[in-house]
Amino acid sequence: MRRESGRPAHRAGSPVGRAGDRSAGTAHREASHHGQHLPSLADALAAGPVVLDGGLSNQLEAAGADLSDALWSARLLAEEPQAVVRAHQAYYEAGAQVAITSSYQATFEGFARRGIAEEQAAELLRRSVALAREAAALARAGGVAGPLYVAASAGPYGAMLADGSEYRGRYGLSVAELERFHRPRLEVLAAARPDVLALETVPDVDEARALLRAVRGLGVPAYLSYSVAGDRTRAGQPLTEAFAPAADADEVIAVGVNCCAPDDADRAVRTAARVTGKPVVVYPNSGESWDAEARAWYGDPAFGADRVAGWAADGARLIGGCCRVGPDAIAALAAGLGR
Repeated sequence: MRRESGRPAHRAGSPVGRAGDRSAGTAHREASHHGQHLPSLADALAAGPVVLDGGLSNQLEAAGADLSDALWSARLLAEEPQAVVRAHQAYYEAGAQVAITSSYQATFEGFARRGIAEEQAAELLRRSVALAREAAALARAGGVAGPLYVAASAGPYGAMLADGSEYRGRYGLSVAELERFHRPRLEVLAAARPDVLALETVPDVDEARALLRAVRGLGVPAYLSYSVAGDRTRAGQPLTEAFAPAADADEVIAVGVNCCAPDDADRAVRTAARVTGKPVVVYPNSGESWDAEARAWYGDPAFGADRVAGWAADGARLIGGCCRVGPDAIAALAAGLGR
């Protein structure tokens, strides 16, 4: 899953689990953060590779957070918000230029199951963006230079179900039904003014189509990132078919893959660039595996900074890590990109 390495039973190399007459990318041509006028993320991608962060949950767990909850890191939005700030800050200080918020598993439906009313749920979604902004401000105060961006995470429908279906897709819902599920929280996240909406760990082309419809007219650009196995989505569709809908979506400034094996990412980057002609986003898992009986990770990480040059050469412009990829790995990746 996006940013969430804490749910054992799956490999870390595959999932554990615009506005008006202008495109969204143009609408965000220049952003103002704490008095600074920054280039839009789309412009930054056009200028060269940009560094994403790593797995949020593994950083939270390393700091002692308990994520054994159906809401995962989204629970901390209400209960331990400063832990989220510190995790984002660690990645900014390691060289990440983009922090992905802790809203992957944050939905109105998921919060309602915990007795959290709609108004409070909306506030928690907005808070996810504010906490990342706070971390960026702290990083700048500590001497981190250059633009720092915030990507508001929106995970797939199956993440809300918390039953593993986010790694299979095929929920039995129509594209229209999935659009109705995603649109309300995307509206709230967009209103919090992140630099980009992260439509991530998407297992299924139908859900991707729903998400692309759901972000229309929000005035915030988006990137679309699939979870894949080999040369197919987790639902089994060819990646050439999966990437195609993003090619003509004005809101989409990057398309690619996350929460997959690094080897699968190598192939997917080339396919995404060829099919869409857009900048590619890539942030795979560490490649380690989970032994459910021993309750321990095993194997050597396959994620390494040595892959970065190849990804960049093949069209990747938004590059980071997902599950089990921490600040040290992001620091090495950033160094490899001259960050």
